[in-house]
Amino acid sequence: MRFLCLIYTSADVDGTLTSTEVDGLIAEHFAYDQSLRRNGTLILADALATPDRAIVIRPRGSALSTTDGPFVETKEHLAGFYLIEAADMADATEIARHIPSGRHGAIEIRPIRILTLPGT
Repeated sequence: MRFLCLIYTSADVDGTLTSTEVDGLIAEHFAYDQSLRRNGTLILADALATPDRAIVIRPRGSALSTTDGPFVETKEHLAGFYLIEAADMADATEIARHIPSGRHGAIEIRPIRILTLPGT
């Protein structure tokens, strides 16, 4: 089964880490990524740009609405993700609990829905 592990952090945390701490955290992520790749668990992982560089679009027919940032009214923001292969939610939880940025925020784990068209 595939799971998406969404890494959330906040601007409060982003601004408190020193450059040395950020470099250490990135190194931890690279090491963890490598261990998950070796055992076939990791499909893809990446960091996301900060919310001030994001936009949200809402296509409605021929109209297109855009706003800055994903959720301007919330303190937490999506900072990165891991797409993993795991046996079940318990296995995905055990994998996600070791994602280094989790200790500075939260990890949301979502099973991937496999969509199919009827008759295919």
